[in-house]
This record gives sequence, structure tokens and C-alpha cells, in this order.
Amino acid sequence: MEETNQFAEVATVNDMEGQHNNEEERETESNYSLLKRNRTLSSTSVAIVGAKVSHIESLDYEINENDLFKHDWRKRSRVQTLQYVFIKWTLALLVGLLTGGVTTFISLSIENISGYKLRSTVNYIDEKRYLMGFAFFAGANFLLTLVAAFLTVYFAPTAAGPGVPEIKAYLNGVDTPNMFGATTLFVKIIGSIGAVSAGLDLGKQEPLIHIGSCIASLLGQGGSDSYKLSSHWLRYFNNDRDKRDLITYGSSSGVCAAFHAPVAGVLFALEEVATWWRSALIWRTFFSTAVVVVVLRVFMEYCKSGSCGLFGRGGLIMFDVSGVIVRYHVVDIIPVVIIGVIGGLLGSLYNHVLHKVLRLYNLINEKGKLLKLLLALSVSLFTSICIYGLPFLAKCKLCDSSLSESCPGTGETGNFKQFNCPNGYYNDLATLLLTTKEDAIRNIFSLNTATEFQVISLIIFFLLYCILGVITFGIAVPSGIFIPIVFMGSGYGRLLGIAMRPYAKIDQGLYAVLGAASLMAGSMRMTVTVCVIFLELTNNLLLLPITMLVLLISKSVADCFNPSIYEIILELKGLPFLEAHPEAWMRIITVGELADVKPAVVTLQGIEKVRRIVEVLKYTTHNGFPVVDGVMIPELHGLVLRTHLLLVLKKKWFLNERRRTEEWEVEEKFTWIDLAERWGKIEDIAVTKDEMEMYVDLHPLINTTPHTVVESMSVAKAMVAFRKVGLRHMIIVPKYQAAGVFPVVGILTRQDLRACNILNFFPHLAKSKSSKNGH
Repeated sequence: MEETNQFAEVATVNDMEGQHNNEEERETESNYSLLKRNRTLSSTSVAIVGAKVSHIESLDYEINENDLFKHDWRKRSRVQTLQYVFIKWTLALLVGLLTGGVTTFISLSIENISGYKLRSTVNYIDEKRYLMGFAFFAGANFLLTLVAAFLTVYFAPTAAGPGVPEIKAYLNGVDTPNMFGATTLFVKIIGSIGAVSAGLDLGKQEPLIHIGSCIASLLGQGGSDSYKLSSHWLRYFNNDRDKRDLITYGSSSGVCAAFHAPVAGVLFALEEVATWWRSALIWRTFFSTAVVVVVLRVFMEYCKSGSCGLFGRGGLIMFDVSGVIVRYHVVDIIPVVIIGVIGGLLGSLYNHVLHKVLRLYNLINEKGKLLKLLLALSVSLFTSICIYGLPFLAKCKLCDSSLSESCPGTGETGNFKQFNCPNGYYNDLATLLLTTKEDAIRNIFSLNTATEFQVISLIIFFLLYCILGVITFGIAVPSGIFIPIVFMGSGYGRLLGIAMRPYAKIDQGLYAVLGAASLMAGSMRMTVTVCVIFLELTNNLLLLPITMLVLLISKSVADCFNPSIYEIILELKGLPFLEAHPEAWMRIITVGELADVKPAVVTLQGIEKVRRIVEVLKYTTHNGFPVVDGVMIPELHGLVLRTHLLLVLKKKWFLNERRRTEEWEVEEKFTWIDLAERWGKIEDIAVTKDEMEMYVDLHPLINTTPHTVVESMSVAKAMVAFRKVGLRHMIIVPKYQAAGVFPVVGILTRQDLRACNILNFFPHLAKSKSSKNGH
């Protein structure tokens, strides 16, 4: 576990370890909305992952340049290097193929289950058997929700929710246990199908991002060890650094699969989830998204023949306005600005309310699995009542004979649902509610429909999805927030379009698009990605200027009130995410001052006794130990990781005398695969009394080029470097090197650089911050 409070004496460590265990037990009993932080500068990170509180470790993204690593690269031939690159491109191809295939299966299942369910419901309504229609509709939704929630609650709690915040945390350097396992992947797929088909106010978009990441992670580790399905030739990539790249491919492919937008997939990874980026990553990420689009296009073309039931009729583009000439004038800037401001205000309000609801749900969920299941089923029943019952409140509208489209529709597709209306009339609210999510989006985004929807129907639609969007997100099923935001945003967008009709010439369908985009920017705080998503969905570059303006205004307004919804979830879960921008007060405090409030650093010698290693591993919880040699003039040799010390103990690589090992001795015992694996806990390794008196030569395993900072560096500068390079440990060295000066002042990890932990020890910084804000 990540912990950097390093203790000078084992006895002191032992006492504090007992206190830590007591605190750990108390933390584990609490739910994640009430996570407490220890009042120490470096505290063990406790966060909620799935349904339980877990101890969180950081990931080893830094290249560990030890003797074994250097020798491996020296002897690696050009053919082996090309093989490594070829396999990485192959994995990018496989991620795209599998993500596209799984997405097709999910979409096919959802469209057919939802379509046949709605068709049967409409048949009951046509026969005036309203109670039977409701019983069938609500019963089908109840069973589908039951399947999704039961699998999630009892088999894979980590499959609940969108999964995007955990992906952000992982790519930031935080390990999230069991988030990318085979069971999570299976439950995410089946749960998404059940939850979306049940008509719940959620989408498959964010779950697809998580699914893509799961596929990439399983490929990177060669399969699933839990089910003994693994390939040893892929073990080469079973390390944190390569898995980070693969999960980046997976998350981008998921976005592409969700929105059929390959460019937006790359931009999503760059703007939203990836902390670390390089040019080679862009190429392979774009390659994966391109493969996804090809797979989706092939299946869509195949399904157009009618071989896939109700799937494949909508096309790849949800709202195609490529043939529409979008005209707007200077006066149209006013409603565009209004949409942006409203989107920012509503987006921040939605985040605030959702934050409160999630905290309430956590209190309910901690009571047991049965209550989690009942909560999901209650939301499903309420949703069914609203969607089925509210259209009865709407007045029937006479069909426009000038329209080429049949009115009312047949109940499968189209903008005109007859519902309970006589022939020649349609129910506009049923058109928006009693249909699939994709058809509802197409209906409310439709062009040249200025009189198709009544104001009262749009108000009911908007208010309903405001309520459902708050109470649905957070139940124990795979869920995405994109669909609720689109429905809410398009609702108030159309209403604003009706209000501005005498003053502006923009089509009401475009108002709905701009409203959805503005609310997405106001809640998620993404601008470039959302802009490209909507451009690729609408297929019209003429929308670019006003879309950009709306997104910029909306994000700017929302940033004045609270963070994005994903950041709020990260905070609720307690995941130690490092933000891109340090606090202003971090510039007036140095890393040396942080080291002063920490206990003395624990160091090891280059040739260390086994007893000392066992004691250090047993009575401390941190993952990196500086290696210092020399009595008169101590010298810093580098950093050795906990996992490598455990590897030494596990393989019994001991010496009878204090000496340096030969190169062949190291190669005979260790491989590069061994150094990438994690080796459990010290409690699982048995060391005999005789072995305790033997020695270990740590030099071959020492990272000889650890990142160091001078003690006079500001915390702000150190934090930026720490985050950009993707570090786990940063060694603080003294400003002046001289005889008698110990070469290590301390060690920084992400816990030391988090603002909340620093303010625990330096409360005056918070006061100075508030006083500046007051002026």
C-alpha cells in the first residue's frame, strides 16, 4: 500500500502500525461518502471501489532503470524490438475489433429487446387494454432491471456506474482493484443490456468506455488468471506502463463505439482521462478507433437487410443534417449565449443535486445488498409509471397532411406515435417517452418540426428527465450519464427555441442540439470532445461556430460553482486523483517543509541483511526505499521497490556473506517478467531463522536514476513534475551536498502532494487563501 511516512526505528514503526490497523478497521466500516482522512501528511489511501472500502496503491509508471533492465535492453536485438512494436499494434487492432464486436452485440440486444417490448405494449394500448399494457411494460422493465442489478450487486459491484472516474484515476496513476477483470466485463455487458432495455434514464455510452478498457486490460495481462485463461506470449505487456497505454486505447475505442465518432474517441482520451500522453499513443489510439468504426459499419451494412431484427435501421449518424444549410445572423448570437449560460447554470446545479443524492444512496446501500437491489427496482417501477402514464396527460394533435412521413407511425420508428389517440392524430409526449433512447433523440432533434411538440409536453419531458436523471444515476446497475444530459438539455433547448421563435431564425431542432451540448459542457466540463462528438453525430460543419461558442460559455459559467461530475465522483470515492493545476498557495511552501513534518526516512544499504528487509517490509507500508551506502560519506545509489524486495524473499535469493553478485547470477534467478509482476504481501512469505542472518545484494534491482528534487523547490512545481512524468516516488535531496550531510531529506508520493493532506499540517495556508479570496 502507498505510504510514505517512513520511520527511523522499527520499534516506533511497530507502535504506529498497531494504531494504523485500528484506523484501517474503522475506515473499512465506513461508506465511501463518509471517508475520513488521517491527520498525517502521508496517509494510506482508503477509497471505495465497487461496494467496499479498499486500500489503494499507486502504479509504477516510471521506467525502473536497474542493472537487469539495462542488460535486457543491451542484448535485445532489432528483431525483438520490432516484435515488441508489432505486438503492440496487434493489441491495438484486437482492442478495436473486440470493442466493436461487443458494442454491436450490446446495441443489437438493446434495440431488439426494447423494440419488441414497446411493440407489445403499443398493441395492448391499441386494443384499449391499458392496465394490461402497463402490467406488461412495467413487468418487463422490472425483470430486466432485476437481472442487471442482481448481477451487479452479487457478482461484480465494480460494474456499477459509468466506470469513467475509475479509468481517470487509473491513468492518473492510481490502482483501482478489480475494475478491469473478466467478471466485471461480463456483468458490465449483460447489465448494460438489461438496464438500458428496461427504459431506465441512463445510457450505454459510459459503460462502453469501461468495457473497452476491460478488454484492453485483459489483453495486456494475457487473459484472466482467475479463470485460468491466459496466454504467456502476452505477458510481456503485463506491467503498469504498457497497461496504461492499452487502457488508453480501450477507453478511446469505447467512446468511438458509443458515439460512432473516431476522432472524438482520441480527443476524449487526451482531454478527459489520460494524464500522460505522447505522439506514438495518438497513432495507436486513432488506429483502434478506426478499427471500431470499420467493424460497426460492416455490421450496420449487414443488418440493413433485416437480418438483425429491429437493429440497424437508424444508421451510424443519430442526427444527420448534412443536407441542411444552417443560416444564422448576428442577432442569433443572443439566444446562443443564453443557451450557454443556462447550460452552465443547470449543469452545475445538476452536479450539486446529484452529489447530495449519491451521498444519500451510499447511506442506503451500506445497509446491505438487498436494499441496493430494492433501490434499483424501486427506481425502475417509478420510471415505468412515469413513462407509461404521463403521455395520457398530453392532448392529441392532428397530423399534418403535408408531411411525407406516415402519421401516426406504426409503433416501430418515426416521429408520430398514436398511443391512445384516434386515427389521424398522434401523441407528441408518447413520441418522446414511449420509444427507444436513440429514436427519442432523433425525434427531439428533428428539423422543420416547429409545431410538432406542444409546450406543455416539452415541459413535462424536461422535468421528468431532470427527476429521473438525478434518482437513476447511482443505483447498482451499469449506467451512463450522457443520455440523461442529452434529454434534459434538448428539452430546455426546444423550449428556448419556441420562446425565441419570433426573434431568431435558428431551427428548433438545432436549439435542442445546442441545449444538449451546453448541458454536457456544464456537467462534464468537456469542450473539444463534446464539440467533435456533436459534429460527427450531425455531420454538418456549419454548426461548428455556434457549438464552440455554446460550449465555451457553458463551461466557463459552470466552473464558477463546482467541479465536473467525474471529479465529484472521484472525491466521493476517495480516489487520490492529482489535478492538473496546483493550488496557488502551493507556491509559497517548499518540499523541504513537507519533509520536516514527516518522520525520518527509512533507507536500506546496497548489501542488506535479510532480517532488516523483513522488518522494514513488515512494519512499514510504503513501496519505495532509498538505498544509501557509505559511513563517512553516505551516497544515494537509487531506489528499490517493495515488490522487488518481496520477489527476492520469495525466490530466496540470499548470500551467505556480504558481497556483490555477478551478472550471471542475477540473470539466472530473475527475468523482466518477474520484475513487472506484483508479489503479494510479506505475511505470505516464510523466512527461516537461519535465512534471517543471510544477505541480499540489492544493487542489481536498484533504480539508479530515480527522480529527485532539491528541498528548496516549491510544492507547486514538484506536483506538476510528479503528475506529468507519472511518478510514484520523488526523492527530496539536500540543497547543499557536503560531508556529514545525509543525501536524502525525504520522499514524496501523491498523498504528500494532495492539497487536503497538506492543509492538515499547514492550516495557515487555507486561512491565507480565504483572506485573499475575501479581498
